[in-house]
Order: sequence, then C-alpha cells, then structure tokens
Amino acid sequence: MKNISKTYQHLIAIVGFVVVSLIYFYPVLQGKKIFQSDIVQYTGMAKEQNDFRKEMGQEPYWTNSAFGGMPTYQLGANYPHNYIKKIDSVLRFLPRPADYLFLYFLGFYILMMALRVSPLKAFFGALAFGLSTYLVIILGVGHNAKAHAIAYMPMVVAGVIMVFQRRYVLGGLLTMIAAALEINANHFQMTYYLLLLLLVLAVYFIIEIIKDKEFKHLGKAIGVFVIAGILAFGANATNLMATSEYAGFSMRSKSELTFNPDGSENTTKSAMDYSYITEYSYGKAESFNLIAPRLFGGGAREDVGEGSHMYEFILGVGASPAEAREFAANVPTYWGDQPIVEAPAYIGAIVFFLAILALFIDKRKIKYAFLAGAILSLLLSWGKNFPGLTNFFINNVPLYDKFRAVSSIQVILELCFPVLAVMGLQSFFKSEKEQQLKSLYIAAGTVLGILVMLFLFKGSFDFTGGSDEQIRQMYGQMGPDFVEALKVQRAQMYSSDLLRSGMFILVAAAALWLFVSKKITDMTAVLVVCCLMVIDLFAIDQNYVNKSNFKSARQVDKPFDATPADEYILKDTTNYRVYEPYARLQGRTSYFHQSVGGYSAVRPQRMDQLFTYNVESNLSSLFTAVNPEKMSFDKSLPILDMLNIKYVLLQSQDGQDIPVQNPYANGSAWFVSSVKEVSTPDEEMKSLDNLDTKNVAVVNKTKFGKELSKTSFVKDSTATINLVTHESNYIRYKTDNANDGLAVFSEIYYPKGWNAFIDDKPATHFQADFVLRAMYVPAGKHTIEFKFEPEVVKTGSTITLISFIVMILLVVAGVYLEKKKTPQPEKK
Repeated sequence: MKNISKTYQHLIAIVGFVVVSLIYFYPVLQGKKIFQSDIVQYTGMAKEQNDFRKEMGQEPYWTNSAFGGMPTYQLGANYPHNYIKKIDSVLRFLPRPADYLFLYFLGFYILMMALRVSPLKAFFGALAFGLSTYLVIILGVGHNAKAHAIAYMPMVVAGVIMVFQRRYVLGGLLTMIAAALEINANHFQMTYYLLLLLLVLAVYFIIEIIKDKEFKHLGKAIGVFVIAGILAFGANATNLMATSEYAGFSMRSKSELTFNPDGSENTTKSAMDYSYITEYSYGKAESFNLIAPRLFGGGAREDVGEGSHMYEFILGVGASPAEAREFAANVPTYWGDQPIVEAPAYIGAIVFFLAILALFIDKRKIKYAFLAGAILSLLLSWGKNFPGLTNFFINNVPLYDKFRAVSSIQVILELCFPVLAVMGLQSFFKSEKEQQLKSLYIAAGTVLGILVMLFLFKGSFDFTGGSDEQIRQMYGQMGPDFVEALKVQRAQMYSSDLLRSGMFILVAAAALWLFVSKKITDMTAVLVVCCLMVIDLFAIDQNYVNKSNFKSARQVDKPFDATPADEYILKDTTNYRVYEPYARLQGRTSYFHQSVGGYSAVRPQRMDQLFTYNVESNLSSLFTAVNPEKMSFDKSLPILDMLNIKYVLLQSQDGQDIPVQNPYANGSAWFVSSVKEVSTPDEEMKSLDNLDTKNVAVVNKTKFGKELSKTSFVKDSTATINLVTHESNYIRYKTDNANDGLAVFSEIYYPKGWNAFIDDKPATHFQADFVLRAMYVPAGKHTIEFKFEPEVVKTGSTITLISFIVMILLVVAGVYLEKKKTPQPEKK
C-alpha cells in the first residue's frame, strides 16, 4: 500500500507539472505559437532542407541556402536509427514551449527523488528550478536546444548520485538513458558545463569512498559509468561523429590565418578569439541580481510602467500619455557589464535564502559538492572580469575554448541553488527546535545582511551603462537629460528590488519561525514558503515572457514575407546566389534564396573569413561599383563573381530593399587558363585581392600538390561547362572542351562527403580560390557529377542501431533484476 501511495503522489506531481506548464504558456491552448527570434532565423536557414525532405522523402544533409553551402548537421538533420530522438519526442508531448518547461520540472523532480526528498517539497523545488528566470527567457528568445539540454541535466545528475548510493541497476539505467537524451538535445556547450558539475560531484564521492576504503564500490561505480557512457554516446554516434567531422571546418576551430582582417598579427592560440569567447562576461557586482532581479537594470528593454520616472520624464518633454506609456514599456535600463541581456538571471530570493539555510542545517556533506559547483559556475561566468581562472580554463582545459558567452555557465548555479534550497527546507523540518531557530536566525541574518549591505553601497554606483553614450547621441539635444533620467530610473529599480527581495525573505522566514513557535503546522509553513517561492519567480518571469510573445501559427510557421525585391529576383530561374551586406548574418535571405550568409554560431570558417577579410573590409568599393541608373554593377568584383553572386540586396534611403544585378558573375562553373600556386592559407587569402577569377585559380600546393599535375591550360572560347541539375545533395554538369582543362565550380569545397564523378567514374576534386571546388577535366564531352554521400552518417547509424539494441536489452534485464529483488506478497 505504501508503494501504491507513493506512485499516486508521483502521478499527481507529473499532472501538476503539465498543468503549470500549460498555465504559464496558456496561449498554446488557443492554437497560438510562441514567436522566438532565434527560431525565426533558424526557419530561414532550414527552409531548403525542410522543403527537400518534404518533396523528395529523404534527408539531404547539405543545404545550398546558407553560407554558399554547408552540412545540415547542426540544422536539425534527421539520422537513421535515432530512436533516442523518438523517446525524447514522447517526453515532450506538450505544445512548444510548454514541453520544455515540463521537462525542466520532470528532470528536477527525478533528481529530488534520488536525494530522497518528499514528493511535496520536490514538486515545489522543481517549479522553482523550472521558473528560474534565465530558463524561461531562453524559451522566449528561442534557445530551444539550450533549454532542451538544461532540462535533462538534473536527470543525469540523479542517475550519477544513485550509482554512488549503490543503486547500481536503477542508477546505471537512469544515467545511460538520461545521458543519451542529454547528448541528443544537441547543445554541446550545456552538456560540457554539465560534465564540469559531474566532475565536482565525482570528486566529492570519490574522496568519501577513499576515506571509507570502499574500493570495491568505487570499481563497480566506475564500471557502471563506463558502460552507461559508451552506450549513451553510441546511441548518438551519428550526430557526434558528424559534428566532430564538421567542427574543423567551422568557425569553432582555430583559424589557419596568421593575420587579422585589419592586417595585424593573429596571436589567438585558442579555437576562437579571446574577446569573442568572453564577450558576454558577467560583472562581479552584477551577480547579485541572482537574488534581486533588477539591481543592474533588468533587461535591455524593461517595462517600467506608468508613474515611473521615465514615464514622467517623457510626459515632461511633450509626449502624450499614450506615447509615454508606449515608451515606458521599452526602456533601456540595463547597465551591467554584458553587451546586452534580455532579462536578469534571477534564481529567486527565497531560493537563495533556503540554500543558505541548507548550509547551516543540512547534515549531508553532498551540500558542499553542490555549493562548489555553484561557486565554480559563478567564477567562470565572470569571464574577462576574472581573467586568472578564465585564461587558465581557455588555455588548459580541453574544449573550453570552443564555447562563447561564458556567462551562460551560470546554468550550473541555477541548478545547484534550487537543490540546496530543497535540501535546506527538508532538513529544517527534521531538525531539533534549537537547531531550527539557530539556523533560521543565521540564514535570515546572512541574506538580509547582504541586501542591507547592497542598499548601503548604493551610493558607490553611478548607474551608467555601456550604451549610454550611444543613447545620448541618439537623442540629440535631449540626450544628456534623457541619460540622467535613465540613471534615476535605474537607481529606483535598484532600491525597489532590494526591498522586494527583502520582503519575500522576511515573510518566508516568519512562516518558518511561526512553525517553530507552534503557531502554524508544518504543512502550512511548507505551503506558505513554497507558494511564495513560486509566486516570486512567476511574477518576474511574466515581465519577460508572457502572452505578448505568442502569435498566430501562420506568423510563426511563415515568419518572412517576400519583398518586391525578393519577387523580382525569384523571377530569375537560373542558378545564382544572393548577398545582403547588412544582413549577411541573418536567416531571412536564406528563406527565399541561395545566400552567402545565414544565421549560425558554427558557420563555415573560410566562407566567413572570405567576407570579413576581403569583401566587408572594403564595402565602399562595392557601393561605388553600382550604376544607379541601371541598378547593376558597372565593373567586376572578383569575390562576388567567383561565388556566382548575381544579385546584391541594398537598401534605399527609405529602408526598402533594392536588387542590384551583377552581370559579371562567373556562373555555376568555368574553365581557367592557369593556376596560381601558393603555399599557405595566408597566401591563399591575399592572392584573392584583384584576382582574375575567370581565368586564374589559386591553389594551395602544400595541401593539393599531388593534384597539381598541370598549371597552364589552353582555354578555348568554344569550351563549355553547363549546369544541368542542382539539388541539395546532387549536382550534374555537361562539359565540351577540345582540350584538357581545369574547371572551377562555384560550390563550397567540403571534402567530407562530396564525391565527384566523370562519366560515372570516381574523380578527384580539390580546393581552389580559398573556398571553391576545382577539377581536372579531360578533353571531349563529359558528364560531371557531385554527390553528397557522407560516410559518417552510414558508419554512425550502424553504431547507433547496435548501441540502442544493447540499451534495450540492459533495460529489460535491469527491470527483471529489480523486480526479482522486490519482496513479493505472500500467497494466501
């Protein structure tokens, strides 16, 4: 009966998570969808592959609509035998983004069960974790993969803890499945941060095991983790292998160039530039907004409301009440160290208070492991503001230099503090009265003391933000007064949020004191504290992600409308590319055209460098080449020509797109008369300056010397090479040339999967002009084909299938063993 009762409690908790998820994102019940800015960009990037999948019934694994061409491995590619993805889809049965919120709750609840927390406290702890402001705001902007990975973090931690608790079978199975789901979420930065937390926990458990000399237990635990890890990786082998293969081709790898776009020496030793890695670094003082949300202004567009100082200021300069209200809804109040933030990373005042309470009242030493994880997370989130530790990790810790936005490592802190909070709450009700009072006074005094200290130090801040000078210039003569009013608004928010957090903590502490004084029951105290904890977070979250984020399904599914410029270009049915200079790193162009830009944090490095080092380092030359009467270029632009950029989207003074035609584009393929041999990537790049791309190809002989059997050719004007078929994963040409020739193709060179054929026989192709493909073509008439047949997908899929079968067998065996251990009721 006891087990049945617990089962009902867990089912009620799960139903509660569903209800809360749907209540928070209730517009999904009206058929609406959340409008996520990042997903809008992804929609543009992925349109070609999605259309191909729908029309052809197969997966392309390559798209031509972004960056001139790239693999779709990080664009939602579907792989054979990815059954872990199917399990994940079953767990995410709610409409998006309620599905991710539900996963937050469920994963944390499982972790609480591993820590043997009562279901009621675990339920509210899960709500506190899932409603942590950062976890909600990433759903608002569309960081779905990040949210996905974070949601499975607690589940993995739960599995690891259970194994160390000697629950080898259940813990091992949970670790295996949760780790597989975590990897499947496909946000390796979050998974990497999870590994750092697991390392901290492992150190704690290993020290305890060694102290107790339980080496047999340690051996068993390690064995379980090895098996679980191998199978979790194996079940995701295709994605992991494909990502690893592409990583060296992407901007997440170390640059081959030894100079910067401005000509200075490139001294970066890490995979990415130090400034790029640490651009989003948390300020040390800014970290206090974990417990008082708007200490540093909240987000970049705060709704300060009617009656606020900024509202009154705008009224005072002549605006109408309606205009003032509209302005007050989007005030740039953020003044922290980061370039921009959507919302503060607020974990909750009561969560912080209860976590501090845990340090004084909970007897379990594992609290120090979670505290250490939180502290490490906080210190690393400071990035360039704490250079000693940051530089050590970038230079010495494997893979750390492949991730940017170091402030996001605070997700570990946002996991650890709710864990400590629930531990503190549970231990409080199990302790003796004397210990309860002592710990309560110390914890409340510590947290309230921090808030008082921050209030007293208010005068040491000038409330000046990094963007204030830009704002001052934007508003002209009114600029100085506007910025001063902004500072006053920030100072008011600083004080009001300190008072707000203080009130929540006082009420929560009072409820616990009333319980100790036997004025209220333990259930009442728990409900008061937990409900306040959730209300606190819910209210802050609603400022940033609410019903206004939802649009009609049509607006979300088709976020871009073709402009007259797009419609003009789309009338051209030949093969070409489009370049939009001021929106190259956006996904809109890719939605309609084959673009040389796109929206991706792992864009192809060489293609990106081609523009940052060459085209965009001197954009004025592009504009001066435009003939305004004909709206076309009146001279050749070598890089645009070789990329077959036939149209450039410029903007008129009134902000309308104007399609400018490039009549000099080289086309899909062409024969050259000579090869310019170079020896280094630097020389490859520099040789492109003023290169006659129609007649000369630049080839790195160090890499492709074996292919360079000939460097000069007879270029007959009658020779032709024509594109016949151009699909995502298949290209076919017809050639007719009286002489042997070297053909250059305006397709991105990517050796890992593109196979070339001449008249159905395998042929060799190599890189030319820094990013393109080239091939020797014998005299005569021939058919040239390029087929994208990534071997990594075939190999990975086989490993994935085998791993999943073994996982299923282990689950069946594990269930049988657990059932066998469970005492059976006696027969009457």
